[in-house]
Amino acid sequence: MNLAIALPSFFASSVEFVEALTIVLAIGVTRGWRSAILGAVAAAALLFAITVAFGVTLTQLVPIGVLRIVVGTLILLFGIKWLRKAILRFTGLKASHDEAQIFREEAELARAHARVAAGQMDWFGFIASFKAVALEGLEVAFIVIALGATGRALGSAAAGAAVAGALVVGAGVAVAKPLARVPENLLKFVVGLMLTSFGTFWTAEGFGAEWWHADLSILWILLGYLLLSAVLILGLRRSSRSAERLAAPSTTAVTL
Repeated sequence: MNLAIALPSFFASSVEFVEALTIVLAIGVTRGWRSAILGAVAAAALLFAITVAFGVTLTQLVPIGVLRIVVGTLILLFGIKWLRKAILRFTGLKASHDEAQIFREEAELARAHARVAAGQMDWFGFIASFKAVALEGLEVAFIVIALGATGRALGSAAAGAAVAGALVVGAGVAVAKPLARVPENLLKFVVGLMLTSFGTFWTAEGFGAEWWHADLSILWILLGYLLLSAVLILGLRRSSRSAERLAAPSTTAVTL
């Protein structure tokens, strides 16, 4: 088991599984569990097939140098996107994900559609559940394939995602409600740091760079991005507070 590959796969998958589970729970609670479970299982089977097919193909047919440049760049961009959103949420410039609110909205949407007769297949519930798992799961599949193929550890990446899925689904089934208390933004911040670090490491290696202490350099890269993120969060918070102070007098003047 390659923990350096399994851990980022685990954390990234956890975030996506929480978001998918929220919608599946809403469908199950409002329209019945049969269609919700069948839709989720069908989507999971499709994602598994995609992961195996593309992961094995990339690992066996694409030269490692090319793989590290192309996939490393994609992981880097993917990680920067997650990191940017997490930083903005930490500073209050972007609203946090509210799983409880999403659950309520999805439940209301499900109730608005006509119910089917007992014993018949609820295709609305099936499609809604399938779509939720498939869309969120595509990001999981991409991360598993990218990490597994580039690090030559597809099994470890898949194992990390599988464990995350089992834990999230198990917790959701146990409480039968959205996992609103999961520190989702913190998880996204951690995942963003990991993916950005791996992407930087592999892209540079693909272009022929030789890192100090080889794979251990990922830790130093991650630390560098962590410090940079901390500086950005503090700077954005100060800028936001300064903007609020400057806006306060003008607001008061208009009120008077």
